[in-house]
Amino acid sequence: MNYKELRKKYPRFIYEKYSYKISGNNLEIFFNFQIEPGISFKPKIIIENINKSRITKIGDRVLNNLVFHLGLMEIPSYWKATCSPKIEIEASPLNQEQIKWWKDLFIKGMGQFFYENKIDWRSKNFLTIECNNGNKYKNFNGKLKNKYLVPFAGGRDSIVTLENLKKKGEVALFLVNPNKQIKKVVKVTGVKKQIIVKRIVDKKLLELNKKGYLNGHTPFTAVLSFLSVLSAILFNYKNIVFSNEKSADEGNVKYLGKMINHQWAKSSEFERMFKNYCKKYLAKNVNYFSYLRRYGELEISKMLTKYPKYFPVFSSCNASMRIGAKQIRWCGNCPKCLFVYLTLYPFLGKKDLLTIFGKDIFQNKKLLLTMKSLIGQGRPKPFECVGTKKESRLAFRLSFKKAKKEGKIPYLLTIFLGVL
Repeated sequence: MNYKELRKKYPRFIYEKYSYKISGNNLEIFFNFQIEPGISFKPKIIIENINKSRITKIGDRVLNNLVFHLGLMEIPSYWKATCSPKIEIEASPLNQEQIKWWKDLFIKGMGQFFYENKIDWRSKNFLTIECNNGNKYKNFNGKLKNKYLVPFAGGRDSIVTLENLKKKGEVALFLVNPNKQIKKVVKVTGVKKQIIVKRIVDKKLLELNKKGYLNGHTPFTAVLSFLSVLSAILFNYKNIVFSNEKSADEGNVKYLGKMINHQWAKSSEFERMFKNYCKKYLAKNVNYFSYLRRYGELEISKMLTKYPKYFPVFSSCNASMRIGAKQIRWCGNCPKCLFVYLTLYPFLGKKDLLTIFGKDIFQNKKLLLTMKSLIGQGRPKPFECVGTKKESRLAFRLSFKKAKKEGKIPYLLTIFLGVL
């Protein structure tokens, strides 16, 4: 559908309210969103195995503030369906500084969505956020135990972070909608403490997508960030340790004068933004940071080779993560598969590569255009969590050098030599 027509038809997105209850050992959280006229959403979040006495100790005002903020971060996933020009926050007050912060987050975090749907966000009235001013929120100022909460999805980055943090103190895995593949990796970690969150998307959104309403990328790592803060406070963890690397700072393509970055919510810019907001409006003593921020993708892949126990189970392919997708460990046809194979190839033998991927991905002729986009030849860098173009070129050179030494150069490496 045309975004201009949708904006005229649906002028207001309303965050009406939030609620929560303790059901058994779980904390269940509900949000009510409206897009006028006639569209309503009721997404849900479940945090498993909470400590009820801990909730009492935290207090209602703190918990309400944290839950309210989760709802704010859920807005982009539903607002994108109509791209309504006005967002009205009725659930709780925000001050002017907060409103400015959230507008900045929405515009920067939805950059890929704007690019994919050819949306011009630059006009002054493109997005207005309205909310009653006030100070209803209460920041959590209590002390937290010096333990580590690690968002974990079973890929290279979080494995490297986890294995390094095991030496430093008590670690818990933070898992959001873990599928069978992720659970296999979790088992190999040996970490018993697991904080599990279920994020349930309202099916009405999927129905709208099928009808042609707007769809596209949203800043999921930002969602994880707000969820992790609430979980850290509920379970008494001071340190929230993400696994975002320095490569995440490079964008993919320039659009309407702005660099669009698929990984913006993993960037150092977002990390700084979130840390400041968190300390001021969420939890003063939470220590939120990325363990791998100073490292590049090749360095991280080399670090992973120290942990061969993960070779038979880990996966960084996103094909099976999509809603309704089959559980595939490595599809072998996407930019992520090629990039991870590329960065591990210089450091592993054929046997280990086969154990991980099940095939020689360099022999896949269908990935030629993907290879070119990874190294900055032709199309924009793929909208996936891949490294910089410079890193990809270096990884291809190292891979070619290794293959030449072994006496057999696979298809993509042969082409690579000619491209450069």
